[in-house]
Amino acid sequence: MPKTKFEDVIFTIIMVFVMVYAMICYNIALNMGGMNYSVFLSAFHELVIMAPVAFILDFFFVGKMAKRTAFKLINPEKENPFHLVLAISAVSVMWMCPLMSLVATILFKNAGSNLIPVWLQTVAFNFPMAFFWQICYAGPLVRFVFKCIFRRKEK
Repeated sequence: MPKTKFEDVIFTIIMVFVMVYAMICYNIALNMGGMNYSVFLSAFHELVIMAPVAFILDFFFVGKMAKRTAFKLINPEKENPFHLVLAISAVSVMWMCPLMSLVATILFKNAGSNLIPVWLQTVAFNFPMAFFWQICYAGPLVRFVFKCIFRRKEK
């Protein structure tokens, strides 16, 4: 896991790309009534807006809260350290999903006077996907890529 501020920035950039791109594809597919090849290309148009927002939220606010909360819940010296990774991931999704859904609702949903109900519906649709994508795929993939980039010498 990241040990320096630079590594933390790189880890967050990779995680933001993997999570945000997948969630944008998911939401476009929901709006189109299904998945097709055009979804992958269309997602890049929203990615240039949503990725910087996600990076700022995660790097400056949510990441710090998630780590603080996880360390209150899990003691890595007494429990399996992977439980800490799962706790950080879960708490991150609990904060990022509603926040990013709010941004997406404001920017892309044309909710008008129904902002709150449309946002709540967006969170309800996004949360299960974001949670399982993070825990089962994005988290392990990003940790693997990060370990490949920043190989550490064993002592």
